[in-house]
Amino acid sequence: MPELPEVEVTRRRIAPFLVGRRIRGVFTTSASYLFLTDPPLLRRRLAGRRVEALERQGKYLVARLDDGRRLVVHLGMTGQLFAGGAASVRLLSAAARASLTPDQQHAFRPDAHTHLRLRFEDGGPQVFLRDVRKFGKVLLLERDASHPRLDRLGPDALGVTGDELFRASRGRELAIKSLLLDQAVITGVGNIYADEALYEAGVRPTRRARRVTRRQFEALATALRRVLERSIETGGSSIRDYVTPDGADGAFQDERRVYGLAGSPCSRCGAAIRRIVVGQRGTHYCPACQR
Repeated sequence: MPELPEVEVTRRRIAPFLVGRRIRGVFTTSASYLFLTDPPLLRRRLAGRRVEALERQGKYLVARLDDGRRLVVHLGMTGQLFAGGAASVRLLSAAARASLTPDQQHAFRPDAHTHLRLRFEDGGPQVFLRDVRKFGKVLLLERDASHPRLDRLGPDALGVTGDELFRASRGRELAIKSLLLDQAVITGVGNIYADEALYEAGVRPTRRARRVTRRQFEALATALRRVLERSIETGGSSIRDYVTPDGADGAFQDERRVYGLAGSPCSRCGAAIRRIVVGQRGTHYCPACQR
């Protein structure tokens, strides 16, 4: 599932294909739970609009339009936002990969999973939103309108402080891993980076949030920034569906210290990395380094 680094990389790399361009045509699939705004309305309201800016709120991308409206996109678990000309086998279904030659696999054509396509007046590359499982979201907000999905978001993980986390944890019996995944407490962190940051900070994911000290929260906030910034530098984590807008894979998956590495030796102490379930989420940690 794309987390803050993958969404931020997507924002930076798709922005040149959106910002400053005027939309000429909008193509969508039929209404589904992916569309929080009805597709016919979306097509009417987006046509003719110019994209003024592209921002990120947690895991949401927010395109500001010249009429004051905002197009909000969440990539969900399998969403892919990319420009025409992008080439990757991750942009093809398993059936397509099996039926096409390697050369043909590098020529993307919109398929049944391509739910939004934007065509521009300048005739340049189109922009596509593809989502196999349709767990992503597309929403068009009117000028000055708010929405609970954005209103409930806590501080961004790149700027959160140890003091903010400490105050949010007081009296909380849930595990610290679950606190980090609560988007109302801190926004942008998902399974991968929660595990990696907890490892860097030396905090066991099962520890009750209220028992984590202020000093440990300071270390955790620092670890979060370090891990997230490094992932952004390397293009994010391409473990399953995620690709950058030009079709390239991220590389942070090659630098993981614990996530997905159950049974492997800890790079610090050599103890075997363990996998447990915390809050219904697969969780990885070192039993010797994290307390």
